[in-house]
Amino acid sequence: MKAITTTLAFFALLILISCGKGKEVSVDEVIENNDKKELQALKDKLYHQQRDLSLELEKVDAALAAFEDKSRYTLIEAQNVQKKDFRHFIKVQGNVTTDENLLIYPEFSGVLEKIYVREGDRVNKGQLLATINDGGAQNQLAEMKAQRDLAKTRFERQERLWNQNIGSEIQFLEAQTTYEQLNNSVKQMQSQLNKSEIRAPFNGVVDEVIIDQGQVVSPSQNAIFRIVNLQEMYVQANVPETYVGSINQGSRAIVQLRALGVELDTQINRVSSHIEDSNRNFRVRLNLPDSIPNLKPNLIATLKINDYTNEEVVVIPENILQETAAGEFYVYVLKDIKDNTATATYNQVVPGRNYRGEIEILEGLSADDRIVTEGARTLKRGEKVSISTTEK
Repeated sequence: MKAITTTLAFFALLILISCGKGKEVSVDEVIENNDKKELQALKDKLYHQQRDLSLELEKVDAALAAFEDKSRYTLIEAQNVQKKDFRHFIKVQGNVTTDENLLIYPEFSGVLEKIYVREGDRVNKGQLLATINDGGAQNQLAEMKAQRDLAKTRFERQERLWNQNIGSEIQFLEAQTTYEQLNNSVKQMQSQLNKSEIRAPFNGVVDEVIIDQGQVVSPSQNAIFRIVNLQEMYVQANVPETYVGSINQGSRAIVQLRALGVELDTQINRVSSHIEDSNRNFRVRLNLPDSIPNLKPNLIATLKINDYTNEEVVVIPENILQETAAGEFYVYVLKDIKDNTATATYNQVVPGRNYRGEIEILEGLSADDRIVTEGARTLKRGEKVSISTTEK
């Protein structure tokens, strides 16, 4: 309507110029005169008159707008576009584990003579846990020590004589060899007897006592204890090789231990240096604090790992983004906003990644653009709308 009114007014102006009081000539006559200065003067005059009329027409249109039936406008909701940091996360499942979760096997055959700890006891590295009957090996060791001591005395005596050039070299060497052989035998026997004592390999908790006192045990066959260190636990998970370039040591991660109702905002502490052939995954590790109560090995953990970040980018709700048959993405941006009415204009955009109902817009929107969030599906380009609410 406004365009038609403006066009009619312009033609009326031309008629007025050509049909004046005789003091002015028509446009055709000025053109026929072929005078540059006269043509330029006429152009400037027409331009100023058109501008004045346009201003007047705008006032009239504004006054007429008050009589328009705004109830027929499409009711929409809108919000201002803002920039913020966009972060994308992937979700994988892992397990709580520890490097110090060990089944302890005996290294000596015999009867399990004495157990000194119970399940749940906290033990220190080197603490005696149990002893195995040595079957008389201790007596054999005592005899061997006595023989070694006698051989040592003979060797030292023969050495003194040899230093005084008394006796033969062969007597000295035989005494030396006998002593060294017996000394080595004592060391070996002592080493074997030490294996009859089962000691804690690290600080931890006796999680399980597997065999009862009095049973016969053998090396590599009967596990006696399970010792667990609950102070240095971590989560380990497998990540598909697709993310090998986007997840590194120091990447942000959120750990959820649903069974304990615990959620931690932490980071990746270690990334494996190879990819498994069997599943095309690589391992990541996240250390856990010692302060988490009831934390146990093999507890299931859910990891959300940050694999992509774009700082200070336009982010909008994903559900308002629309796509044409040609594959173009667009939203409606409000223009000419006044008294809760506006014009919905088609605005093509270039989207990026999406996460949890939000999507980043790489091109097509600027901060503080006001976009339609509800009611956009039925809109047409350039349609007048009535704004119900505006979210800031």
